Amino acid sequence: MNLEEQYYAIALTRMTGFNAAMALQLYQTMGSAQAVYEHRSDIGDAVADATPRLREAMKNWDDALRRAAAEMEFITQKGIRALTMQDADYPQRLRNCPDAPVVLYYKGTADLNQRYVLDIVGTRHCTNYGQDLVRRFVSDLRQQCPQVLVVSGLAYGIDICAHRSALEQGYETVGVLAHGLDQIYPYRHRDDAARMLRQGGLLTEYMSQTEALPNNFRQRNRLVAGMSDATILVESAIKGGGLITCRIAQEYGRDVFAFPGAVGMPYSEGCNRMIRNNTAALITSAEDFLEAMGWQTASQQPQAVERQLFPDLSPEEQLVVNVLQQTNDLQLNVISVKTNIPIGQLAALLFQLELKGVVKPLAGGTYHLLN
Repeated sequence: MNLEEQYYAIALTRMTGFNAAMALQLYQTMGSAQAVYEHRSDIGDAVADATPRLREAMKNWDDALRRAAAEMEFITQKGIRALTMQDADYPQRLRNCPDAPVVLYYKGTADLNQRYVLDIVGTRHCTNYGQDLVRRFVSDLRQQCPQVLVVSGLAYGIDICAHRSALEQGYETVGVLAHGLDQIYPYRHRDDAARMLRQGGLLTEYMSQTEALPNNFRQRNRLVAGMSDATILVESAIKGGGLITCRIAQEYGRDVFAFPGAVGMPYSEGCNRMIRNNTAALITSAEDFLEAMGWQTASQQPQAVERQLFPDLSPEEQLVVNVLQQTNDLQLNVISVKTNIPIGQLAALLFQLELKGVVKPLAGGTYHLLN
């Protein structure tokens, strides 16, 4: 963790007026946010196409540095991490996008660089049909491919349905916000957000005291698309935020899929048009998606040590097994919550269960109960 680089990266976003592409250009040209600051008086010599306005604006960092210092104090108090491009935990898929933020604010438990990352988006006015599609898709996907991070925008409709379905199935899920981490919007989703902090996380490019303005949501959509391998659209009108996310994903060279809907239904028109125009691949199931992506399924995972027949389990070990029988492939922290066993004690129990051939560890701190 380079605190100086965090400090200057936060200030750089202020200096460029949250113009991510401009901040990234300066960062990449100079090699770091601190280097941009050190060359603030001669930025035009380093950046050939720097405008006179930019050259003048970059000379005085006083206000930006004061705001950066206050923000660093805030994130320290709240347990928030500031991820710069020098951090290994910065989303690697997003790093390669031409308008990636030079700093992200993150609070949660999920690895943002999991093997597979998928975002599910759609209308805020979803129907029962759309909700059922999401639930069935996530449930089936979980059974076949346990190593997936589910990403969405914590908005009403398809977004929150995707988050809730992921939580129910034991997936980690990350909500990308259009405001600072000092608030939750919509407020109605605060309980879901609290669960996600324990089983996923919350991510934003906006510092505290940033309101959820309309343009911020459009900017937010590029993070959703950029940090994911693929985008799935579930219900959309002819215009909507989900379509914007799909377009951005295409521009980033990511895979885009859509579930078809009934002809003539308002919230099926966007999906059906994308399928008709070949801008999204049609899927009807998790099997369709996995086949198209070529992701390794659970049946293709290397087999762990053979389970002993009727091993003797302690009451605590049996409690862990009972939880995994109800919902397999859970993260360590999720098992801890469900069993009320402290993390340290639980880790030792899971190690003993692994030795007995009862469970096997998967990537991302997930444990799988062997049949």
